[in-house]
Amino acid sequence: MKKNNLFRILLALTVFLGLSPIYGANSELTRWEQQAKNVSIVRDNWGIAHITGKTDADAIFGMIYAQAEDDFNRVETNYLNSMGRLAEAEGESAIYKDLRMKIFIQPDDLKKKFTESPAWLQKMMTAWADGLNFYLAKHPEVKPRVITKFEPWMALSFTEGSIGGDIESVDIRGLRNFYGNEPVAILNEFDPLAEPTGSNGIAISPKNTTDGHALLLINPHTSFFFRSELQVTSGEGLNAYGAVTWGQIFIYQGFNEHLGWMHTSSAVDMMDEWRETVIKKGDKYFYKFGKEERPVTTETIKVPYKTASGMAEKSFTLYRTHHGPVIRKDEAGNWITVGLMNNPVTALQQSYLRTKAKNYKEYRQTFELHSNSSNNTLYADADGNIAYFHANFIPRRNPKFDWTKPVDGSDPESDWKGLLSFDESPNLFNPASGWVYNSNNYPWSAAGSSSLKQKDFPKYVDNGVESARGLHAIRVLENRKDFTLDKLREAAYDSYLPWFEKTIPALISAWDKLPTNDPAKAKLKDQIETLRSWNLRWSTDSIATSLAVFWAVEILRAVPPTAGVPIYENVLAKATSIQILESLAKASDRLTTDFGKWQTPWGEINRFQRLTGDIVHPFNDAEPSIPVGFTSGNWGSLASFGAAPTRNTKKWYGTSGNSFVAVVEFGKKVRAKAVTAGGESGHPDSPHFNDQAQRYSTGDLREVYFYPEQLKEHTKKTYNPGN
Repeated sequence: MKKNNLFRILLALTVFLGLSPIYGANSELTRWEQQAKNVSIVRDNWGIAHITGKTDADAIFGMIYAQAEDDFNRVETNYLNSMGRLAEAEGESAIYKDLRMKIFIQPDDLKKKFTESPAWLQKMMTAWADGLNFYLAKHPEVKPRVITKFEPWMALSFTEGSIGGDIESVDIRGLRNFYGNEPVAILNEFDPLAEPTGSNGIAISPKNTTDGHALLLINPHTSFFFRSELQVTSGEGLNAYGAVTWGQIFIYQGFNEHLGWMHTSSAVDMMDEWRETVIKKGDKYFYKFGKEERPVTTETIKVPYKTASGMAEKSFTLYRTHHGPVIRKDEAGNWITVGLMNNPVTALQQSYLRTKAKNYKEYRQTFELHSNSSNNTLYADADGNIAYFHANFIPRRNPKFDWTKPVDGSDPESDWKGLLSFDESPNLFNPASGWVYNSNNYPWSAAGSSSLKQKDFPKYVDNGVESARGLHAIRVLENRKDFTLDKLREAAYDSYLPWFEKTIPALISAWDKLPTNDPAKAKLKDQIETLRSWNLRWSTDSIATSLAVFWAVEILRAVPPTAGVPIYENVLAKATSIQILESLAKASDRLTTDFGKWQTPWGEINRFQRLTGDIVHPFNDAEPSIPVGFTSGNWGSLASFGAAPTRNTKKWYGTSGNSFVAVVEFGKKVRAKAVTAGGESGHPDSPHFNDQAQRYSTGDLREVYFYPEQLKEHTKKTYNPGN
């Protein structure tokens, strides 16, 4: 009797397990373990992961597993942001961030797009989800904030590796005003300490090098620790090295054995706003379009958010016209809609396929997908080619409108007329100057005297201006034929600060013209002499750098910015002598208050510190930190270090700017050097949490182990995912 009862229990349990999610999980775990056997992860002596898979999908499986090992929190957070689920982790304060994402990205739509994706891309996305889920299965101690299981379609929510995608340029305050009926002041704020967004990229032709090989500088400027450094290789031709934004399936900025690519944020006009004429009839809305009155479409968007007592939910009624969703009202009460690129399948294809390109023709072909909306690209290859590619999602527009402002949506002429072709966009291939660059400025100086002319293109292809970094890049690139890998690195860290080239003489002139009996004459005498003898170069022991930067901050606070005018030109044009000198007095006083004397070397102020793995880092003057010589890109420092004091500190700690930096030479074999801010790992107990900090602070790039024979000499650990 007991045996029969036991048999029945076992039979019932077997049937139960056959139907339960537990069985499914075990089945999945077995599948993941089998795939993991096709993947090898080698960690070098800097903790960098070199992943090899039998197939591309195997490599992606290992690639995302390695990223999760290094910083799962950043991986998950990027997808909480991209899918509009931050409020589920962070609470009510993130509701409108989530609403902004959900307006454009909805799970049902992405699931449909996943099923419509090419079969090869579906394999990649499935491998991506499997790799993350396998990591969580093998690390039960890791507790996701929200996403306990990743699904393949989720990869379509985050297809472009920039720090802020197109959607994130939609102003949250306008959304809150319109959809939350909450009056939030929308101000034109200017923070002189804010680091310019974007990056530096330089490509140099063989004719301008000593060894006859093309060179590439990869120098993204992002918030620190925003990307992982790794290599991913497969038996199907994938072999890419570089920086991958946490959680993505492609090397965003990097190189393979044939060519390299560096993306910089573009000032291309890739999105537009329309001023809609809306009429309410009963409880419904209509908008004018030509002679028509079209119905405004509506849908309900629900945003869950965390509270102290559990999950809650806020519902919004979203309004759309054929131009796009309503995102705000203007001052006159008109509804404003926005149009932007939202093609996740082609965007993910373009981001991935370019990493496998073997030559210029193949790389160039990826631009026919027209899904690189907000990035310029600097390119170099082993065939000796260099190129500048402009962002290539550029709507064709009627030039009668001013596209820098919302246009009249009731006029049918304001509709987009397709996209500009590659040949209609400002791209450069092997310019006579032998170099191309971009530093988030306009493209009209990208190749010096060989640059394209703005008059040959519609104005809306670029809304940028020249910058101090742009002037600096031209200075280090033109009229040189002696570049090597190391000399390109030196150029990338050149210490000259062109922002002060004309502004410091203006300051000195203002002081020179003061009457002898003016109190400022004596008070500022020593400061002026310090700046008069300054060579306009940063260094950690430079007192003049400290004084100049503090003065620049004060004068920018005193002189409002002018749209479309570089900030240094704006100061020269608008600042009065009184403002210029008062700003120097304020700078001196602030230095004295914060550091005991105005004669404080720059390195005592400007610091790199990494104490925790928190995404928002806590800084502490009492804890160890490292001096950094290079400065904000605002002043033209090519090596960018966006630093500022915090509420609890006097010293200025960097949070953005140079992050991953690499120089690459394309000879018979690729050679590269690189450095990452702090270190590869996001775990403070890891030896690779801060092992590159000293190198980072001085621009001392380390050798990249790209080939197996290089890696063999520097291998610290080899394993399969899960082991």
